Amino acid sequence: MQFEVTATDGRARAGRLTLRSGTVETPVFMPVGSRATVRGLTPEQVRSTGACMVLANAYHLALRPGAETVAALGGLHRFMHWDGPILTDSGGYQVFSLAAHRRIREDGVSFRSPLDGAQMFLGPAECMRIQELIGADVAMVLDHCAGYPCTHEQAADAVERTLRWAAECRTAHAREDQALFGIVQGSVYSGLREQSARATVELGFDGYAVGGVSVGEDDARRRDAVDAAVPHLPADRPRYLMGVGFPVDLVRAIGQGIDMFDCVAPTRMGRNATAFTPDGRLRMRNSAMRLDPAPVQDGCGCLCCRLYSRAYVHHLFRVGEMLGPVLLTLHNLTFYAGLVGQARRAVEQGRYTRFQGGFIARYTNRREDA
Repeated sequence: MQFEVTATDGRARAGRLTLRSGTVETPVFMPVGSRATVRGLTPEQVRSTGACMVLANAYHLALRPGAETVAALGGLHRFMHWDGPILTDSGGYQVFSLAAHRRIREDGVSFRSPLDGAQMFLGPAECMRIQELIGADVAMVLDHCAGYPCTHEQAADAVERTLRWAAECRTAHAREDQALFGIVQGSVYSGLREQSARATVELGFDGYAVGGVSVGEDDARRRDAVDAAVPHLPADRPRYLMGVGFPVDLVRAIGQGIDMFDCVAPTRMGRNATAFTPDGRLRMRNSAMRLDPAPVQDGCGCLCCRLYSRAYVHHLFRVGEMLGPVLLTLHNLTFYAGLVGQARRAVEQGRYTRFQGGFIARYTNRREDA
């Protein structure tokens, strides 16, 4: 892995991340394809949106079809027919969300499979083995994601466990053509975020993620968590904000020095008849769309906006046709790729503060994502 910061404007950065499967310009948004597919779209359609890197989930792929199966079929890139970079989340968040069915141990987490109830175990060595077999360009360490709300003591315990596991992942990770990212935890406690960031950097990773956010805390606390961590992360390594976010979240986090993002929002909202536009969200099931001949977004080059009207998309959702979710997913991913591209150009041109303020003012003028 190679990473170069090509421009800065305040804390905002533009960069170039080179991985085994290709080069990515940052800031970058990664569509979520947990089970080796971005729901409803072919890889070719995902590419058409401007996306150049996707996220998959090691936990889900280990359950089905199995890491060994993916490896036997040529690795994840060949399996899902995606030739660009892939990052795999370790699955730590998914395991910890199974609160009623898991037991935290010092060496990992034992849990029951949500598929058949079989007893399973995920520790640092297992986490690395799965991700090395799958063959993603970037693997993530196993972390303990504390829920929200949680006490300072609970958050501190999660930080210490995450650090122990990160060290074990670092030792176990052997695949030289695969980058490994550490994860900063600490919940909403700024002191713990700083402690976690410093200690994770001391372990030495190819990149660093801010995890344990967007788990129920409000926007201000999430921004504070990022602010507490980022200054202690090395400037010559990529910074990844996990699971974030909505358009305003991205623009603000880029201004805080974040380079990489993933979130289910554009695909999930698209499947549920909501489109993202520079003027906020459009609810395509609303009756106001029934006779509207305009595209979802003027000037958007996606397939949906080039060929179809709001009225047609409204009709598809009203009658339950699967084409509606496909078209809005295409649009939303195009919007997100365009947004991070605009942010990158604003950094390169030294006008990021103006871009951020203008985007937020326009986007939140009638919608609620501020």
